[in-house]
Amino acid sequence: MAYFDGKRAAVTGAGSGIGRALARALNAQGCALWLCDVDGEALATTAASLPRPEIPCATAPVDVADRAAVFAWRDAVAAETDALELVVNNAGVGLVASAAEATIEDLRWLMDINFYGVVHGTQAFLPLLSRAPRSHLVNLSSLFGIIGVPTQSAYNAAKFAVRGYSEALRQELALAGSPVEVCCVHPGGVDTHIARNARSADPADTPEARAEAFRAFARTAPDAAAAQILRAAERGRARLLLGRDARLAALIATLFPVRYPRLLGLHRAGGR
Repeated sequence: MAYFDGKRAAVTGAGSGIGRALARALNAQGCALWLCDVDGEALATTAASLPRPEIPCATAPVDVADRAAVFAWRDAVAAETDALELVVNNAGVGLVASAAEATIEDLRWLMDINFYGVVHGTQAFLPLLSRAPRSHLVNLSSLFGIIGVPTQSAYNAAKFAVRGYSEALRQELALAGSPVEVCCVHPGGVDTHIARNARSADPADTPEARAEAFRAFARTAPDAAAAQILRAAERGRARLLLGRDARLAALIATLFPVRYPRLLGLHRAGGR
């Protein structure tokens, strides 16, 4: 019997990418689902693609940046179940801009989704997770929550914040004897639409160009990413470096915390 058979899960950002793959994998295992995404049309496509339509699945258009909307969604979930065994804070967006170029509006837009969206989902659903004998909170950070990358200062800031928030929360829950286990996931290149849908400070930077450049580094398929995430949750892992690229880059950054940009080719030749 699959681990998530008969269990209950809520997933944000389920309209595409890793979120959609998680929904499909959980449904295939027999897990009841509550899914949300800001894009209601994409969310409906996810729901229609589930391999086992007889397993309960409810969907809701939710902007995770909107705290009231997330808590209203939680209330709707709580009206249908008294507990959850899994919550995945997956929703995220991208921004391509140097620290000097990024506007405060774009910075706040990204932080509201990538960091505060995780905070909103965590605070909203912890009570439901706490009512299960064993449950899992999975927060999506990134390899960019471990290494800094040029033109990604805003994304780095949000994903480093998710990492710190998740690690502190995990310790707090353990000290309190909570049944909730926290896993922080750091994906490397996963073949999703995040680059295509990102905002950019360069008007000449088209979605097609971003997608093509990203595809060269996106070596993990969403289905493979989802399988690794669910396996990590089942095993109670505190951290998941998702993909060989993430594991290698994280190792280099750990061993060479100052020199890793040069070793990973993040600096131009001759740069410091």
